[in-house]
Amino acid sequence: MPGHEIIVVGASAGGVEVLMQLVHEFPADLPASVFIVLHVPAQSPSLLAGILSRAGLMKAVHPVDYQKIEYGYIYVAPPDHHLLIENGFMRVVRGPQEKRHRPAIDPLFRSAAVAYGSQVVGVVLTGALDDGTAGLLAVKQRGGVAIVQDPREARYPDMPKSALAHVNVDYCLPIAQIGQVLVQLAHEEIVQENIPPA
Repeated sequence: MPGHEIIVVGASAGGVEVLMQLVHEFPADLPASVFIVLHVPAQSPSLLAGILSRAGLMKAVHPVDYQKIEYGYIYVAPPDHHLLIENGFMRVVRGPQEKRHRPAIDPLFRSAAVAYGSQVVGVVLTGALDDGTAGLLAVKQRGGVAIVQDPREARYPDMPKSALAHVNVDYCLPIAQIGQVLVQLAHEEIVQENIPPA
């Protein structure tokens, strides 16, 4: 039986520091793929992949359109492009902005939920406003696991608070504990349940 092999993470303001803490907990042989959206200005060069590669043992990269998904990698959405997940590969597309962002968190989470259902873990971290809430709800509706950073420690608590208000989350944790839980979930066999169609 597969485990929770698709981990999708969304962050905005204050996100670089917490993402560094998160990936520091991942072993190099994590039996999962990690996908990250951090809100960044469209014209800014993104240094996040290099920062996260240095922060932990997994290699972080900016994927290209139609790139195959592989275990043991962190895929970071490039500036001005949405990162979407299909069965076995990724799409990197411009598309319309969502919640005034491109990349946005909700498209990543929604696409993962449709493609992988209960194999998905969605994680909403620090940020302003409410991007990530609708996507996390989609993850839960398709049988996945929802995790939210404890808003009491988030530098910008709006995104975690919105997710908690609208989604029946499985875990609300400080960032120091989220990485450990993700490693456990990646190794844990999924109990299949009746999941509504996408």
